[in-house]
Amino acid sequence: MQLQIAPSILSADFAELGRDIRMLNGCADLIHLDVMDGSFVPNISFGFPVIEAVSKIATIPMDAHLMVVHPERWVKRCAELGVAMTSFHLEAVGDDAGKIIDEIKANGMKAGLVINPDIPVERLYPYIGQADYFLIMSVFAGFGGQKFIPESLQRIKALKEEITRRGFDSPIEVDGGVNAQNAAALKDAGASIFVAGSSVFKAEDPSQAVALLRNPQ
Repeated sequence: MQLQIAPSILSADFAELGRDIRMLNGCADLIHLDVMDGSFVPNISFGFPVIEAVSKIATIPMDAHLMVVHPERWVKRCAELGVAMTSFHLEAVGDDAGKIIDEIKANGMKAGLVINPDIPVERLYPYIGQADYFLIMSVFAGFGGQKFIPESLQRIKALKEEITRRGFDSPIEVDGGVNAQNAAALKDAGASIFVAGSSVFKAEDPSQAVALLRNPQ
């Protein structure tokens, strides 16, 4: 499966957001939107006005990661704003996960299911074949710039093996501390969508940073 790079605009320069989105249009595969509500996670990031502003400039698909208590309240508006992929946290919704996955798909978007590092990866297995993709957090959701948790590699590998065993090819996205140093190991473990914030936007040449992630050594 070909690697896709999804830089997180949480690390972009919000005073120059238009410039940064245009840069991503030219080098990245997806634009990752980290939505935080100040309740599921302690931070608040941005909401619909910023997504709408990004949608007017983006020429590559938008990928929304909802770190919110009630993701179902975001689904319809995300779809209206042209978001292509929307993921939410299993631990935020419990038994309602299947219903919300179906709602996202019914609104024309790909549906992803996310877990934090302290949630057993096996909790995702019942949704293999229903969710379009899975997002493994390799840091705890809510803050940018955290260090990669090495145990995430084994979690990705276990999920990938179970997806393959069941005859599916659902992509695995990874978010948190992703950089050129661990990209090859993540790819080998089975991840195919890399979310990267600091390692792209704090690089001297962000386009080159994206290229390095796409072709890990």
